[in-house]
Amino acid sequence: MGTTRRGPASLPQPIASRSVMVPKPTPKRFYGHGIPGVDLEKLFGKLIVIEGADGSGRSTQIARLVQWLEGCGHATVQVGLKRSTLVSEELERAKQGNILSHITMSLFYATDFADQLENIILPALKAGFMVLADRYIYTLMVRDLVRGMDEAWLKNVYGIALVPDAVFYLNVAPEQLVQRNFQKNHTLDYWESGMDVGLSRDMFDCFLQYQALVEKQFRRLQSTYGFTIVSGERSAEEINAELQEKIEGVLVGK
Repeated sequence: MGTTRRGPASLPQPIASRSVMVPKPTPKRFYGHGIPGVDLEKLFGKLIVIEGADGSGRSTQIARLVQWLEGCGHATVQVGLKRSTLVSEELERAKQGNILSHITMSLFYATDFADQLENIILPALKAGFMVLADRYIYTLMVRDLVRGMDEAWLKNVYGIALVPDAVFYLNVAPEQLVQRNFQKNHTLDYWESGMDVGLSRDMFDCFLQYQALVEKQFRRLQSTYGFTIVSGERSAEEINAELQEKIEGVLVGK
């Protein structure tokens, strides 16, 4: 790393350099068996997860958090669902046919997650980066639980996952979600509506029922995994202010 030349002693340092908050190292652990050979004591960065359904405002909040963190001098990396170079394209193509079995889709997403964990998340944390995850294993588990899959099996599959430093679930009522999705895409997604679950033949009704079940599972898992539920039915500015305040606490090791 190069050395920064200082100006005359009478000149003040730039505000940005004074506002950098060096993250306090905190112990890391896996939920289960983890990934062999990983030295957890060398993971100096922070893993921040933003959870929520499509239309909850995750992307907006992550973009704002990246801008804020990088403006404060923190290097950032972003990860999310279907972003693995190993299987993301194959997964997207497979979903287009709407014929994936529940187990096949679950294992597809688990592979996508494992590849990003090993090749992006862990190396970035080792380098001291702030890793922002646009959803994590909780969405994957909740989706599978709604589809009737065994919770013990899911916990074993995702035993490789690193416990994040903070998880924020943007909670938005299904009635709000359906309006936001129509405004953004002018349609509803087959899988996000849970059409494969068979709750209703009408996609609108199925979406409302499916998202209500998803919210119920998130609230149930909250007591197990301890993530923070944040109201997503406020302005983007209000939500972001709350997230920034809580993440500042994470940076100082609270």
